Amino acid sequence: MATETATLGGGCFWCVEAVYERIDGVSAVRSGYAGGHVAHPTYQQVCSGGTGHAEVVQVDFDPATISYDQVLDLFWLAHDPTTPNRQGADVGPQYRSIILYHSDEQRRAAEASIERAQSSFRAPIVTEIAEFTDFFEAEDYHQGFYRSNPNHGYCRVVIKPKLDKLGLDVKRAE
Repeated sequence: MATETATLGGGCFWCVEAVYERIDGVSAVRSGYAGGHVAHPTYQQVCSGGTGHAEVVQVDFDPATISYDQVLDLFWLAHDPTTPNRQGADVGPQYRSIILYHSDEQRRAAEASIERAQSSFRAPIVTEIAEFTDFFEAEDYHQGFYRSNPNHGYCRVVIKPKLDKLGLDVKRAE
């Protein structure tokens, strides 16, 4: 299976990761940090807001099963791209909406996707589109967080309702 990678930030990476883990054609999802100026930042550094990083996920997908456009269509449904530096109660530049493109083709697709998605939102989309440079994988305890901690308060109050809304409340068979 030939895979491509999408790097996306839509608030807390636990939420975005839980969504994409349930999608056919997605082979791997990793939570991490990108778009900043500090090498190998820690969660605490990123949470300070001073590293410039966003919480992101890297999504490896099979383009024969799910296209990059479909990956992006789900991205718009999975978060509110109209709130700068915020998703719900999560506030700070690390929670900004961002698409980090890996090629000119992905950049063009992301720009076109914003134009298509805008009609679904009353406020302007503020999602940043930037060239991918570095990805720093988050600490082990962040990986698969919802899968490992479904009864955690944040998971029950924020992630589970999002998965229910998207019809993704049942994890796909592995």
